[in-house]
Amino acid sequence: MADEPEVVLYTDGACSGNPGPGGWAFVMRHLPSGKELERSGGAENTTNNRMELQAVVEGLSTLKRSTTVRIVSDSAYVLNGLSSWIKSWKRNGWKRKEGSKMVEVKNVDLWKRLDELVAEHEVEFSKIKGHSGHPENERCDEMAVAEWHKFK
Repeated sequence: MADEPEVVLYTDGACSGNPGPGGWAFVMRHLPSGKELERSGGAENTTNNRMELQAVVEGLSTLKRSTTVRIVSDSAYVLNGLSSWIKSWKRNGWKRKEGSKMVEVKNVDLWKRLDELVAEHEVEFSKIKGHSGHPENERCDEMAVAEWHKFK
């Protein structure tokens, strides 16, 4: 990325059972002003990977103009998907190889939306270790867990 990010988007997803009730959350920080936005939501029957993706989709959806964004996540699924797998999925009509056959990418609806959103911005990715005391990641986890508890 040529420029320093204007926005840092911290995201996390959580699920009780997989599938089961789940939650997503993000903390978005606008670096020039220091302003922060927090949001969270959930679903009664979902997977952890869907909630991880939903958190990034929801965060990027709040941006009103093209900007430089650093996405900070503990999800290897999201970060590997965005930085590498998505290129071949798109080339193969949103299919991936499973054994000797091609099958639809899991969570294709969210991946397609995320692909659209990422194309609107200049995005870089940072992987962090989950549950390691990172303040924004811990906050996202707390909010996401609170969301799935609403379904218990």
